[in-house]
Amino acid sequence: MGELTFSIIKPDAVANNKIGDILKMISDSGLTIKATKMIQMTKVQAEGFYAVHKERPFFGELVEYMISGPCVVSVLEGDNAIKRYRDLMGATNPAEAAEGTIRKAFGASIEANASHGSDGPDTAKVEVSYFFSSLELVN
Repeated sequence: MGELTFSIIKPDAVANNKIGDILKMISDSGLTIKATKMIQMTKVQAEGFYAVHKERPFFGELVEYMISGPCVVSVLEGDNAIKRYRDLMGATNPAEAAEGTIRKAFGASIEANASHGSDGPDTAKVEVSYFFSSLELVN
């Protein structure tokens, strides 16, 4: 079993019907989708998920944005999956993201940047378990 990481296709990309395009980019990159589902986060879920940013000035806007529409959450697996998915997403600001990245192709702004991915092994473990039970992960 390779490393696991967590992915969110954010409300802007879902609203723009880019779910299939983004999942294809993930698959084409060699990462395996172990679990995926569409959810509509509640305010409480979003506040809990982004609790690490609670003291940041953008926290309220981030929560409101993340509950503004459905998201697609996924668990990805592969060798060095966390770094590989972060590279595939590209820079947080789509204007600075490299060609061929998810955020360059589908992101509209720093906030509406189409995707989220875990930034390290500890975060990945917490984020995966926040939305998925062990029963939902395909072995």
